[in-house]
Amino acid sequence: MKITHIFSGLLNEGEVIAYFCQARLIKRLDSKFELRGGSVEDRSAAKEWLSLFMHEVVLVCPSQA
Repeated sequence: MKITHIFSGLLNEGEVIAYFCQARLIKRLDSKFELRGGSVEDRSAAKEWLSLFMHEVVLVCPSQA
């Protein structure tokens, strides 16, 4: 058995809700939303989309490891 099979559950950080070019909107396992990656324009488009369709969502800052 490969080690990746043993730890596959730990590697799952959440579900991708939407893509905005290179930016990804992630719903984390703790039910918080995070916007990862992308350019300034991608992130701006994502925030505009969120304000229209998911206005109750508050984004968290991605953890800097």
